[in-house]
Amino acid sequence: MRNLKCVLSLLIFSLFASSQEVGLQLYSLRNQFKTDVPGTLKLISDWDINKLEGGDTYGLSNEEFNKLLEVNNLKVVSIGASFEDLESNLDNVIANAKNHGAKYVMCAWVPHVDNKWDLEETKYATDVFNQAGKQLKDYGLVLAYHAHGYEFRPYKNGTLFDYMAENAVDFKFELDVYWAHHGGADPLALMKKYPSKFVLLHLKDMEKGVKGNNTGHEDVETNVVLGTGQIDMVGVIAEAKKLGIEYMFIEDESSRVVEQVPQSMAFLKSLKEK
Repeated sequence: MRNLKCVLSLLIFSLFASSQEVGLQLYSLRNQFKTDVPGTLKLISDWDINKLEGGDTYGLSNEEFNKLLEVNNLKVVSIGASFEDLESNLDNVIANAKNHGAKYVMCAWVPHVDNKWDLEETKYATDVFNQAGKQLKDYGLVLAYHAHGYEFRPYKNGTLFDYMAENAVDFKFELDVYWAHHGGADPLALMKKYPSKFVLLHLKDMEKGVKGNNTGHEDVETNVVLGTGQIDMVGVIAEAKKLGIEYMFIEDESSRVVEQVPQSMAFLKSLKEK
């Protein structure tokens, strides 16, 4: 056991010594952006975070928002895109990615009716992602689907997510460890099963005692400080380093986000120091 802990500590240390970076999903601060865009971006910079996943300019022009990013030494490396835009308005996605100078395009939700998500929906979504991902490649962009929990329903000897992963030719995945766990999957086991499929990570911990389901919905207040919940964050981060995952974005949707993100950063720093 002691040898295992030493190995994990070395992996964590090398993570922070490498080009792999911890960033922030801007949705975490959606409420703060409503009243103070400049102050919210400065807050992120004060947290010593400079890589972002976003896509919105929060009422500002592209020029105004990009200037604030520059002033605060922030860079958007991944943008969100709706499934509908990937389906029928790809020019809008490309323009937004290029405006932000992003490398990754992330889709976090596939619309479906009344929690109905079966093979039909899975196949259609996979086809749309392959088609969009192939076109995005021509612009130097990588499409990553962010599974949200409903994809882990049983299918054959595995899950519907297995179907997506095995048929993902022109797109990759962003693993949100909270939603994978909430949907009944083991995030660490997924990373080991599909080592070439995950290119981005959402670091989000789940309050102990919370029971998941297949809806992709949960009370946002169950988002807790990294390392204090029920997800094996140490194992996930070590595996992310092993796989060479480029960016790991903290996402905290709770009302305590301003207090919790610095604590989550302290947790990540503590791993480096062990």
